[in-house]
Amino acid sequence: MTTDANAPWLIVGLGNPGPEYAMNRHNVGFMVADLLAERIGGKFKRAGKAQAQVVEGRIGPPGPANRRVILAKPMSFMNLSGGPVNALRDFYKVPLAHVVTVHDELDIDYGVLRLKLGGGDNGHNGLKSMTKAMGADYHRVRFGIGRPPGRMQVADFVLKDFASAERKELDYFVDRAADAVECLVIEGLERAQGTYNS
Repeated sequence: MTTDANAPWLIVGLGNPGPEYAMNRHNVGFMVADLLAERIGGKFKRAGKAQAQVVEGRIGPPGPANRRVILAKPMSFMNLSGGPVNALRDFYKVPLAHVVTVHDELDIDYGVLRLKLGGGDNGHNGLKSMTKAMGADYHRVRFGIGRPPGRMQVADFVLKDFASAERKELDYFVDRAADAVECLVIEGLERAQGTYNS
């Protein structure tokens, strides 16, 4: 599938809206989106009719590698993320191959990143909703949060804040995930996988 190289990129951080969820493991996508917004000097604002907050800007060096990006945080709650993301994709005319989602991933150790294009949702409700709304061929930046300890339910684990030991390294890992997103958009998936798929 060919896409217009000049088409904008839609970078979606997945999470749940509201201060009570802000530091949850499930909200690491929002954390990465917030950092990317800070890097491009933008502030999230409500996006017209779409149930989302967005920041528009550019990343990359001046010249041909400079990319127009729309950063987005769906405000619909995780399991309904697909509707707002698809509405933004239509509005900004973003090809599916230019959609990048950043999300928590249970099957990867804490802080480890894996980048890929397409694939299943692995039980992640945000991905399930996005795939249902627009198909599976979008990029994923999977941020490892590890598996719940003991017999803790997955739903309880992802909706808990990062543990204090994890928080010591969280800023570093979020920073690295933001770097990975930038590398993916500017230099392509293979280069980003080679550098960040630890």
